[in-house]
Amino acid sequence: MIISKKNRKMIYERLFAEGVLVAKKDLNAPTHDEIEVPNLEVIKAMQSLTSKGHVKTQFSWQYYYYTLTPEGLEYMREWLHLPSEIVPNTHKKVVRAPKPGQGRSDAYRPPHGEGGGYPRRDDKEGGAAPGEFKPRFAGVGRGQPRD
Repeated sequence: MIISKKNRKMIYERLFAEGVLVAKKDLNAPTHDEIEVPNLEVIKAMQSLTSKGHVKTQFSWQYYYYTLTPEGLEYMREWLHLPSEIVPNTHKKVVRAPKPGQGRSDAYRPPHGEGGGYPRRDDKEGGAAPGEFKPRFAGVGRGQPRD
């Protein structure tokens, strides 16, 4: 299919910026949901890149999911004339803020066995059942007690 250079550039820029692209399988849609390009042109441009091995395609629930491969990343850099320092958002490392209560090295935590924890079984301060206690399970349901 013949796609204008302006539209192809918009599709490729979006694919490179995000690293992924989603297109609904609606060949008659006037425009793509995220790009001001006909949806058919987006699908056909991605189909071309898939056949060259630059994009991996996954189809599920009437949506095409396109993922840029390492070979496709190099092809896009060459086609869009971008330096190697620029990478798609999916290739960037996300720095997450530590969760509250984690990652605090200044907080004191006593080692196991030293104060503050739950009482152990050997602490017989009335927490255990008396020695003469013998539980008797009444037959409830199908299991009747046998004497």
